[in-house]
Amino acid sequence: MRSSRMLTLLTTVAAAGALFAPASGAATAFGADISYQAIPGHNGTPMRGFVVTPTGRGDGPFPLLVMPASWGAPNLEYVGAARKLAAESGDVVISYTSRGFYDSGGEIDVAGPDTVNDVSRVIDWALANTPADPSKIGVAGISYGAGIGLLAAANDSRIKAVASMSTWADLEASLYPNHTVSQLSAGALLAVAQVAGRPGPDLRRITAEFLQGKIDYARQLAPSRSASTKVDKINANGAAILIANSWQDAIFPPNQAVDFYDRLRVPKRLMLQGGDHATSELLGAVGLSNDVWNAVTKWFDHYLNGADNGINRTPPVQLMSANAGTWRGYPSLAAAATATDKISLGSKTFVTGIDSIANSGIPLLSGALQGYLKIPTGVFVPGAVPAGVWNGPAYPNGATVVGKPRLSATVTSTNEDTTLMAYLYDVNPVGFGSLITHTPYTIRGTKTATIDFPLESISWDVRAGHHLALVVDSADLRYAGESKPGTVKIVGTLSIPRR
Repeated sequence: MRSSRMLTLLTTVAAAGALFAPASGAATAFGADISYQAIPGHNGTPMRGFVVTPTGRGDGPFPLLVMPASWGAPNLEYVGAARKLAAESGDVVISYTSRGFYDSGGEIDVAGPDTVNDVSRVIDWALANTPADPSKIGVAGISYGAGIGLLAAANDSRIKAVASMSTWADLEASLYPNHTVSQLSAGALLAVAQVAGRPGPDLRRITAEFLQGKIDYARQLAPSRSASTKVDKINANGAAILIANSWQDAIFPPNQAVDFYDRLRVPKRLMLQGGDHATSELLGAVGLSNDVWNAVTKWFDHYLNGADNGINRTPPVQLMSANAGTWRGYPSLAAAATATDKISLGSKTFVTGIDSIANSGIPLLSGALQGYLKIPTGVFVPGAVPAGVWNGPAYPNGATVVGKPRLSATVTSTNEDTTLMAYLYDVNPVGFGSLITHTPYTIRGTKTATIDFPLESISWDVRAGHHLALVVDSADLRYAGESKPGTVKIVGTLSIPRR
């Protein structure tokens, strides 16, 4: 899903240039033919897209890759990558606009049955009208297209491999983390749909309720739109799944993708690095060299083409610390940590209903700065008032925080509804902190509660002499908080996985 029309515009312009650019590294004899087609989707609704067919390789058949476009993005989104895949790997690739947006027909059903079935109907059309191999079918996508790909893998056993980038696997966990509405992300997605598409009945109802401060219907629909509820079917169908997300993703944060990945029992791979929603994959989508898309190419080459390129022999979980530039491989995210440190949260009381200077940053921008330029969201930790602040000891030799820091605490508030914002900082000797990770938590209907929840997954290299600090306040502009003027007391423990 897209929350930025500018991001969509940049993608479209770059992809348009890729239509006529030579495929990087392709042998002279190999190329690609590109045509614009109206493809019958579910119930005959036209899905309009670009069909990219390899040339110079004979008559085929060739592996087929289907790529549904992101939320608010047109079918040009993947044309650069598609041309490269066709010319260099010999794949037939179809990049099409998702149902309800731009030139495709129908209405937006928020990855509902019609949208998921569209993938199968595009496959049907490709098998009848292109030199596609029915035994070698893959689906790839970013954001909305990524989630559609996972749902399609549960719906259609012909799909043998999936590359799911900046994906959601659990829609409720993404947009309603710990009973807290992610208001900026959800609001932006709804706004983009009004501008770039034709909302269907479900989306119109979700939008109307959101404007009234309600999300009941969205939560009701979320399980049927989430691959996490269909993992048994995905496992049974057996498609090889590659998931790539960013640590700072403002729309689909990493924990829900990690939890889904851990439940997969198929050939699988997980890539996590610094950046925000879709920023880590954007350049690759338009055909430029990119770590994620390079891995995606190898994934399809191996699981569809049978190429012995070694991707199945390297550690399946690949992590790049958000403030570093080197990939490290592990058997799982949990296995990346070799120790657990604890910060004891001695009892502290602070004022609620007033925001502190601690914050999660600006969605998309802050994460992109972290991913591209290693510029973190920062704060002077001693100045974070009103808030609870707990400092851990310095690491004389540095350390890597990796995994899910976990907050366990007893909370006593003067109000029955309280939103807490937990921020973990890497703090230098003079007190300036770089945001490592954060998570909201809303307590509803009680003044006293025992809470136990993970902060968002992270890998972060802490420099020698720095220490960690937990800051907890009661508001953040990114989220719809419930805190009212009053006080809250917290006592507990923060557990920090590290190596």
